[in-house]
Amino acid sequence: MYFVLVIGMKFCTITCNGKIIAKNVKYCDSLFSRMKGLMFTRTAKDGIILVSSKEGILESSIHMFFVFYPIDVVWLDEKYKVVDKRKKVKPFSFHVKPKMPAKYVLELPVSNTSIKIGDKLSVSHLM
Repeated sequence: MYFVLVIGMKFCTITCNGKIIAKNVKYCDSLFSRMKGLMFTRTAKDGIILVSSKEGILESSIHMFFVFYPIDVVWLDEKYKVVDKRKKVKPFSFHVKPKMPAKYVLELPVSNTSIKIGDKLSVSHLM
């Protein structure tokens, strides 16, 4: 995995079967960036990926407090395989968790993405 460091932030591109799903995805692997997530933002823009310290259901659960718009959520295991997904998660949802353990949570703007459970995503650096 490679990343571009821009003012202390990491960004990546997410692909599935050679097709770009999202560019300029903020890679949130620090405690603060994971805690903040999309809170108090106006839009998901290109999305974010939250990185847990270990794979698990509780570790990859999210909330939507102070997120004022719906998002699509994709949970990935440690090998970037899609283990669960939810479309149009509503603002201010209390506890959103995957059905299977996950290490990564990909939060994207609501879209018609063709990501399916079982797909393997790739995370790569920006040029």
